[in-house]
Amino acid sequence: MTTLPGDASALHDEFGEENLPEPGTAAAKTIEGRSLTQIAWSRLKKDKVAMGAGIVVLILVVIAVLAPLIANLAGAGDPTVMYPDTINSDTSMPNGAMGGVSGDHWLGVEPVNGRDVLSRGLYGSRISLLIATAASLLSLVIGIALGVIAGYFRGWVDAFISRIMDVFLAFPLLLFALALAAIVPDTFFGMTGDTLRIAMLVFIIGFFSWPYAGRIVRGQTIALREREFVDAARVLGAKPRRIIVRELMPNLVAPILVYGTLLIPANILFEAALSFLGVGIRPPTPSWGKMLNDSIQYYRVDPAYLIVPGAAIFITVLAFNLFGDGLRDAFDPKAH
Repeated sequence: MTTLPGDASALHDEFGEENLPEPGTAAAKTIEGRSLTQIAWSRLKKDKVAMGAGIVVLILVVIAVLAPLIANLAGAGDPTVMYPDTINSDTSMPNGAMGGVSGDHWLGVEPVNGRDVLSRGLYGSRISLLIATAASLLSLVIGIALGVIAGYFRGWVDAFISRIMDVFLAFPLLLFALALAAIVPDTFFGMTGDTLRIAMLVFIIGFFSWPYAGRIVRGQTIALREREFVDAARVLGAKPRRIIVRELMPNLVAPILVYGTLLIPANILFEAALSFLGVGIRPPTPSWGKMLNDSIQYYRVDPAYLIVPGAAIFITVLAFNLFGDGLRDAFDPKAH
């Protein structure tokens, strides 16, 4: 079999060895002119699982953005409003089967206080996705900046940044986050209430997890800095800043994008864990982790209350992970 370098292998796969299009023809130009993004997109479209997961992720984002509208259309209303008439005064449990499921409350109500579970789940998605996405962006920004600097300049700069990464990685992150979240005052830099708690969680999750992104970017940068196109830019007199921005960063987009999609579900779980342990978002503001915490004591008599936040976290994390895996395979030529 003839060995074909570069884009010629794509021609061979599509047309077969006997029917390769002549150089310069429209078919050959179409295939040869595809960018890495176009090739990755064509691969991703063939991955039905990843595309399905991507659609689920998109739906979850739309639900989070339009949570107030969806809650009102479903008749759920404000997540902090209590419906005492839905609670049995003797048992403090919802009236009816499946946690009080009815035409007015599609997923039932919470025990004791009677708040609508659907409304709280919808609004809880906003908190979880907001914190996870913002923390991931903070982690990526710090990790990319320091990872590129360490990987490109090497020497003492690389050694210094790498030791900082080692120090951060040595922290028991969950225990440190619990301790730090517990001592945050009620007012800090003019922020109070939910705004302060969200900012605090974003800082803790994002700032202390950047070394993971930094190590990935550093390794990719070390590999790229020895490539011919970087040497050519140096020979032409390009400054380090221009080489990093114009030559290295475009080639780092793919691994950064893949890692970002895999980082968001990890941060969703982290935020849920902190809220579950009581140092995240405070009631009555809904959070999936806090809903799980509250449902533990009722799971024997009202399992529906436990299923809703648990299923929401499971579906969200699974969808992001499957989509991230699909992106990784699409951008990885060795996987095809």
